[in-house]
Amino acid sequence: MTNILLKKFQTPYNTAPFSEINYNDFLPAFKEAIKEAKAEIDAIINNTEAPNFKNTIEALDFSGEQLDRISSIFFNLNSAETNDTIQKIAQEVSPLLSEFSNDITLNEALFKRVKAVYDAKDTLELTTEQKTLLDKKYKGFSRNGANLPEDKKEKLRAIDKKLSQLTLKFGENVLAETNKFEMLVTNNDDLAGLPEGTIEAAKQLAESKNKEGWLFTLDYPSYIPFVTYADNRELRKKITLAAGSKGFNNDALDNQNIVLEIVKLRHDRANLLGYKTHAHFVLEERMAKTPQNVENFLNELLEKAKPAAINEFKNLQNFAKELDGIDHLEKWDASYYSEKLKQKLFNLDDELLKPYFKLENVINGAFTIANKLFDLNFEEINNIDKYHEEVLTYKVTDNNGDLIAIFYADFFPRPGKRNGAWMTSFKPQYVKDGVNDRPHISIVCNFTKPTKSKPSLLTFNEVTTLFHEFGHALHGMLANTTYPSLSGTSVFWDFVELPSQVMENWCFEKEALELFAKHYQTGEVIPMDLVNKIKESATFHEGMQTLRQISFGLLDMSWHALENPETITSVKIHENEAFEGTKLYPDVAKNCMSTSFSHIFQGGYSSGYYSYKWAEVLDADAFEYFKESGIFNKEIATKFKNFVLSQGGTEDPMVLYKRFRGKEPKPEALLKRAGLI
Repeated sequence: MTNILLKKFQTPYNTAPFSEINYNDFLPAFKEAIKEAKAEIDAIINNTEAPNFKNTIEALDFSGEQLDRISSIFFNLNSAETNDTIQKIAQEVSPLLSEFSNDITLNEALFKRVKAVYDAKDTLELTTEQKTLLDKKYKGFSRNGANLPEDKKEKLRAIDKKLSQLTLKFGENVLAETNKFEMLVTNNDDLAGLPEGTIEAAKQLAESKNKEGWLFTLDYPSYIPFVTYADNRELRKKITLAAGSKGFNNDALDNQNIVLEIVKLRHDRANLLGYKTHAHFVLEERMAKTPQNVENFLNELLEKAKPAAINEFKNLQNFAKELDGIDHLEKWDASYYSEKLKQKLFNLDDELLKPYFKLENVINGAFTIANKLFDLNFEEINNIDKYHEEVLTYKVTDNNGDLIAIFYADFFPRPGKRNGAWMTSFKPQYVKDGVNDRPHISIVCNFTKPTKSKPSLLTFNEVTTLFHEFGHALHGMLANTTYPSLSGTSVFWDFVELPSQVMENWCFEKEALELFAKHYQTGEVIPMDLVNKIKESATFHEGMQTLRQISFGLLDMSWHALENPETITSVKIHENEAFEGTKLYPDVAKNCMSTSFSHIFQGGYSSGYYSYKWAEVLDADAFEYFKESGIFNKEIATKFKNFVLSQGGTEDPMVLYKRFRGKEPKPEALLKRAGLI
């Protein structure tokens, strides 16, 4: 029987045929696709013509298409719908892919051809995009060891293989820890303070597992409401400690040694390639350029935010003391008293807002805004395969009816899905043989599920998360480049958060909210006083929030900009030292953030966590431009689409940004929006 993954998909829009894929098809498909990709590489090397842009650089970018497609399907499933079988395959496949990647970047004959084109670049008549691709391909080799002697190349291969296994193991442990914890509440009094939707969901979860009572887990829609609203301080402590100790329990799922090993291997790899640290290696290909610039940026923000944060924390302490006689605020009090204080100051409660944010309405709101800004139309379709029945599928077209993208949306937590929210793709956009091949984009979230009596009603935080991921999705959908490796979100890491973060701004604007914030029972549009309160409260505890983000950025840099990581023997001690200048709450000995900091130890954010704040500077500056002429101003939206969203990584991001904005961004817009100046 032919392996479905190795055939041309006979599906609408060439979408992934999930229902026909047998998990056992993956490993042989990967092996066969790697073999095919190697043959394509050999064809480039053995080409008797002299190396030129088309027969070497372009051919290289379009090689391995089948392998990329299988990889995107497989690894997206491993994140959103995994199981023991998939995880076992991932452990087998990752070293193979890492080895294949090394086979390319360490291939001397191939590098020789690439270098020949690169050395002749000034004599070639290349477009801007072609120049960028050539630069990227050359660096792809030089930054991955092509100039190393043979013995060091072997060393690099070994490091890469080990790293691919360790980062996978790290993520598997975090997911297993998340799934392992269950807190069964059997006493009705222990539910005091919790919203009825949360109570109902906990009841349903308990019933689904044949348990009496109410079941709470570390999945965000269960965990966040519990620590925010539960009056029972002991239970808040219990669930907070469980969340904070993932990968830090000295058991089979412990990540401490994995963290130390990943950090050391990344450092060794950077040294091998001639860089002082892993951060120096990573940041060479970022807008920030150097670890020093990142640290200066974070410390400058810290200087502005810390006085505000200390002040906010004191007020919160006084409030908790007055209200409940709490002498020492602990981490499990943070969300609870913040929410109480917010309610007192603004008379605004997330539970008051939720009825206006029915998931379906929020999705349609995002679609309407995308239509007003970028002329996109979304039509739900049911003729394409889904990897889970809860996934929604859409055809995205422009005003001429031409296909722009296929869009998947997956909103609720499941045991096989990792926590958090992300955007990804099942197929990139590119132009080949005159055909503009359109992308397949997906967003994955973990939102409040519908219950027997209520639809899915989102917290305001979930609303902004949806818009954030949708912003990434627009970056992918509106991609319009020739080469797949420069398409969509394939941009510098500290630029990638601009489209996502800028979209969040529409959630705070009356004109936008009126399009979708309607009461799920009465259809009444969200009252103006609530809109004003949302805006007023947007900067509530902004000092503490900023401090928190800065602390994560500094922790990341402390692991990756260190010149002698082998001297670190305790993950916890090292982390405490990194947090020293940003600490407000007392330390919890049983907790450790690094052991579940998936962004930097499993995702792609190592030496890049600062980019959230960096992109906030860009997004505040960009949205200020929109506000000057109206948030639905077509001219500015078209500039954003043409100069940012559609361009992918074809040019230096600052060049693209200045083309859109007319000038470089200034941090003042962010500090003003945050109420810090």
